Amino acid sequence: MNVYIQQHSLYAGIDLHAKTLHVCVLDHNGEKRLHKNFQCQDTKSFLEEL
Repeated sequence: MNVYIQQHSLYAGIDLHAKTLHVCVLDHNGEKRLHKNFQCQDTKSFLEEL
Protein backbone atom coordinates (compact mmCIF):
# COMPACT_ATOMS: atom_id res chain seq x y z
CA MET A 1 0.00 0.00 0.00
CA ASN A 2 1.34 3.41 -0.96
CA VAL A 3 1.18 6.18 1.62
CA TYR A 4 1.20 9.72 0.27
CA ILE A 5 2.78 12.26 2.59
CA GLN A 6 2.80 15.20 0.19
CA GLN A 7 0.00 17.74 -0.02
CA HIS A 8 -2.33 17.40 -3.02
CA SER A 9 -4.01 20.17 -5.00
CA LEU A 10 -7.52 18.67 -4.62
CA TYR A 11 -9.23 16.21 -2.28
CA ALA A 12 -12.54 14.49 -3.08
CA GLY A 13 -15.16 12.50 -1.24
CA ILE A 14 -18.21 10.74 -2.66
CA ASP A 15 -21.18 9.47 -0.66
CA LEU A 16 -22.86 6.91 -2.91
CA HIS A 17 -26.48 5.85 -2.42
CA ALA A 18 -28.83 3.73 -4.54
CA LYS A 19 -30.21 6.63 -6.62
CA THR A 20 -28.05 9.63 -5.69
CA LEU A 21 -24.48 10.53 -4.92
CA HIS A 22 -23.10 13.48 -3.01
CA VAL A 23 -19.73 14.89 -4.07
CA CYS A 24 -17.46 17.24 -2.17
CA VAL A 25 -14.15 18.48 -3.62
CA LEU A 26 -11.80 20.64 -1.55
CA ASP A 27 -8.67 22.47 -2.62
CA HIS A 28 -5.43 22.36 -0.63
CA ASN A 29 -6.60 25.35 1.46
CA GLY A 30 -9.80 23.56 2.49
CA GLU A 31 -12.05 25.71 0.28
CA LYS A 32 -15.01 23.92 -1.31
CA ARG A 33 -14.65 23.65 -5.09
CA LEU A 34 -17.68 21.39 -5.60
CA HIS A 35 -20.39 20.42 -3.11
CA LYS A 36 -23.39 18.94 -4.87
CA ASN A 37 -25.88 16.07 -5.13
CA PHE A 38 -26.25 14.15 -8.40
CA GLN A 39 -28.59 11.49 -9.71
CA CYS A 40 -26.65 8.27 -10.33
CA GLN A 41 -28.17 7.90 -13.81
CA ASP A 42 -27.06 11.42 -14.83
CA THR A 43 -23.39 10.72 -15.49
CA LYS A 44 -23.12 13.50 -18.08
CA SER A 45 -23.77 16.35 -15.62
CA PHE A 46 -21.58 14.67 -12.98
CA LEU A 47 -18.61 14.46 -15.36
CA GLU A 48 -19.17 18.01 -16.63
CA GLU A 49 -19.04 19.37 -13.06
CA LEU A 50 -15.82 17.49 -12.32
